[in-house]
Amino acid sequence: MGLRSNMMYGAGLLSIGASIASWFVSKQYERAGMDRADRWGLFIGEWAPTCFALGIALRMEELSEEMGHETPEFHEEGAEIRQPARTGM
Repeated sequence: MGLRSNMMYGAGLLSIGASIASWFVSKQYERAGMDRADRWGLFIGEWAPTCFALGIALRMEELSEEMGHETPEFHEEGAEIRQPARTGM
């Protein structure tokens, strides 16, 4: 899809900044009170762990590709992981 791990790490950091900014803006400019500001900050702040987790998963995939490993396949019978057959070597 063209997504790289660095993009997801950046999205996680951006989410943290956006969380702080939305909390501050909501607190300053809305008359709904501190509770609403807290909800906005928490809502946007919850995106950060997801972005970081996706970044880690993408980084593992990038490292696997760099090392020339293919993704192993899982076969239910016998519950073992088998590497796909390599061709062209």
